[in-house]
Amino acid sequence: MNTTAILYAVAVLSGLGVVFGLVLTFADKAFAVAVDERVARVREAVAGANCGVCGYAGCDAYAEAVVSGEASITACTPGGQDTFNALAEIMGQNACDVAPEVARLLCQGENGVVKSRYDYKGTPSCHAATQMAGGPTACAWGCVGFGDCVKACQFDAMEIVNGIVTIDENKCTSCGLCVPECPRSLIKLLPRAAKVTVRCLNAAGAKDAMAACSKACIACKRCEKACNYDAIHVIDNCAIIDPEKCTLCGDCVKVCPTHCITHQS
Repeated sequence: MNTTAILYAVAVLSGLGVVFGLVLTFADKAFAVAVDERVARVREAVAGANCGVCGYAGCDAYAEAVVSGEASITACTPGGQDTFNALAEIMGQNACDVAPEVARLLCQGENGVVKSRYDYKGTPSCHAATQMAGGPTACAWGCVGFGDCVKACQFDAMEIVNGIVTIDENKCTSCGLCVPECPRSLIKLLPRAAKVTVRCLNAAGAKDAMAACSKACIACKRCEKACNYDAIHVIDNCAIIDPEKCTLCGDCVKVCPTHCITHQS
């Protein structure tokens, strides 16, 4: 065995290793991308659910967007006011108070309240059921009750009880992921302080509305006449409340003959 040749080969390889190491070190410094330390701080301050409600693929992407100025500091609604305040401090912006919201179902058509049209046996999906002759219940505006929204909720705030969706407001983060899942647009993000709610979207006339559901709005306008603050009006056969005008007096709740207007506790 030629010892000299072996030593020579080892020396050459070692030299090449040193050269490549120096090249890589130089390249790492020359092409390094500076990372803003605020990205990590923002990432730590957000809710961390990776729910995508902010409009970005995840919390990491959102943190980068906030620091780059592309995203609002109030887009992480699951984090709430504490997150808004923390991001404002990190980004050197003025803290802003955002009225907390909550998802509410504008329907009370549970089993025994809404009339049934047929026994649906297809795919357990609200979207699928509404494609079958308009849905299994007599109300074309009511909750179908198969829980597409429940599946979308990442915070265990929704469940199906007695045929309709119920929402635990203590768990709801107002992320809004459930809203587009309802094929009848029955879930709305409303101010938490707006405790008086018209829980019906039935736009049919009074006779047809009552034939479908015993808690339907019948457009009687008693609520409108009882309100002294111009906060509620009947539009397209259904009462609508302006939360900015509503004083939570509850007068409309008292006069509603079908109890479609509720006062959250």
